[in-house]
Amino acid sequence: MIEITINGKKISAPKGTTVLRAAESAGIQIPKLCDHKELTPYGGCRLCIVEVKGMRVPIASCTLPISEGMEIETETEALKKSRKFILSMLFSERNHFCPFCQVSGGDCELQNAAYREEMTHWPIQPGWNDFPVDTSHPYFALDNNRCILCRRCVRACAEMAGNFTLSVAERGAKSMIVADTDIPLGESTCIKCGSCVQVCPTGALIDRTSAYQSHDKNLQEIKSVCVGCSVGCSIKIMVRDNRVVRIEGDWDGSVNHGAMCEHGRYHTTNDNRVRLTTPLMKKNGKLEPVSWDEALNAVQEKMAKESVAALASTRLSAETLAAFKDLFESKLHSKLVTSIEEGVPTAAVAKFAETHEGFEGKLDALKTADTVLCIGANVNRSHMVAGFLFKRNLNAGMNLINIDPDETTLDEVARLSLKPKAGSDHSLILALQAVIAKEELERKSLNIKDADARIKKAVAETGISEADLTKAARMLAHAVSPMIVFGKGVTAQRDETLIEALYQLAVQVGAVDDERNNILSLKGESNSQSAALMGLEQPFNPNGEKVTYIAVGDDYVAKKLVEKAAKSPYLVVQASYESKLTEQADVVLPVSIWAEQEGHYINLDGRMRKAEKAINAPENVRDNLDVLTELAKRMKLTLDADWEKAIRERRSSVALN
Repeated sequence: MIEITINGKKISAPKGTTVLRAAESAGIQIPKLCDHKELTPYGGCRLCIVEVKGMRVPIASCTLPISEGMEIETETEALKKSRKFILSMLFSERNHFCPFCQVSGGDCELQNAAYREEMTHWPIQPGWNDFPVDTSHPYFALDNNRCILCRRCVRACAEMAGNFTLSVAERGAKSMIVADTDIPLGESTCIKCGSCVQVCPTGALIDRTSAYQSHDKNLQEIKSVCVGCSVGCSIKIMVRDNRVVRIEGDWDGSVNHGAMCEHGRYHTTNDNRVRLTTPLMKKNGKLEPVSWDEALNAVQEKMAKESVAALASTRLSAETLAAFKDLFESKLHSKLVTSIEEGVPTAAVAKFAETHEGFEGKLDALKTADTVLCIGANVNRSHMVAGFLFKRNLNAGMNLINIDPDETTLDEVARLSLKPKAGSDHSLILALQAVIAKEELERKSLNIKDADARIKKAVAETGISEADLTKAARMLAHAVSPMIVFGKGVTAQRDETLIEALYQLAVQVGAVDDERNNILSLKGESNSQSAALMGLEQPFNPNGEKVTYIAVGDDYVAKKLVEKAAKSPYLVVQASYESKLTEQADVVLPVSIWAEQEGHYINLDGRMRKAEKAINAPENVRDNLDVLTELAKRMKLTLDADWEKAIRERRSSVALN
């Protein structure tokens, strides 16, 4: 620890800490605009200048590392005068008409900084420029008239999302933020993650879905977990009048550190599906509104007499999944109790974990990996934030090997992209092992005796040349910190030997050793791992069951599920929204959505966190867990409430924490 003095106060901070961060840790606030704790220090606005004893001129505290014995002043008259001048210049550069700006009145960092310095007017008239306003984007608008060129948005796009869409065009007073080669945002390579909007300190980037709806001080902030996918990002749900105004990334989130994807930030608050608000029963071939008592009695009576097949969404909480399994498998002895995902993203991994418990590692390893082998995982579509963690390092020399039979946007940024024939992944992985062994690049020997035969077989089965196989193998073997990531393209084959081959490859190149487990599957939806630990992973193949009970919750319904469920003699659907599935149901039970319920989720690398309830459900809508509990009660059954015990009955592929 290094000892310094700020405004006469003795402070200790770790080596490498900047003066700004050291001051903040001690509760001393230094004005700033371009700085953000999740971005690399930039030192552009100069508002955070401080006086350091022994230094001739004031210096930006955001880029100045502390040193032993440093004496710092942050609030001298000279500094205040300089800050007022800096702010005056910032206001004069653009057309900052505060009364017309949606962030005016407490949400604008520029305005707040001016008030802090007791500014009441513009000392310098603005240039009255007419900068363009880009409204082509579906989620946010870019107004360069309100921009202070702090470049936070540019840096967030690169450093948080790894997308590099935004940049600065022109020079001097004409500088402005542009997308790609100065094209409309709505036509650019923007991936709609919204990170740029969240870090913008002014009204230059405004959220179209929540603009002018309320100041932050009037919103209730509820920290929770995104249930969009198995990454499990930490989020802040901003609520007013029992309505979700917007979703923000939580800067303190252990997984995402504020980063979010389009689905988590925007899709959850812009869901156009029709909500179910009353129980429905099929009468005379048509669904009719009924009371909860009538609907539950009908379901209870049917399940008490007939065999039941039961499916649950992996978006449901661990508590709900545990109750679901206990009711249908333990109490009603149903032979087909599974998840809507049917174990596609987890079954093979869970099977391998029975002999290799905890073989998977953590997402954090992606941040420091110098080579990532991504196989069968379209992270730009399904698990975007996981992709952010390594894409942001591409410009720093990180090597990406993408293996997928389909064309994906990841091909555009990969150092090497291989397109094997569908179903040939096992042969390809064995060939990579063979090349590494043949060229004596192994960190740990796999004792491969048939290297040439493996390579020849792979060339024939995958359609990939030996040269490309060799290039990929060398790239992975030469890595100092390699990482292997795989997704549904691999797990959907339900082949445990393929998982084992990937694991052996990881061991061979040093991705897995005594100190690290740098191999990770992306799982599926938000609670796929919980469903896998509870054994909810059978294929949905009805075998004469008279009743099918599907707890969809607020999940999306796939065409395949609708087609299979249509064969059921009696269908009960527990859902939040209308769908093709509810249309063909005999009984529909309306339930809460993600923001209206609480519960625990296990993300893809084993972190257990609780999602909090943010708003109340409509009057006649019930909680998913409450519906199952009430059904059990009507059947004179008592459900086991110990969900933590349920998830620990099976060996886990990831360490739970």
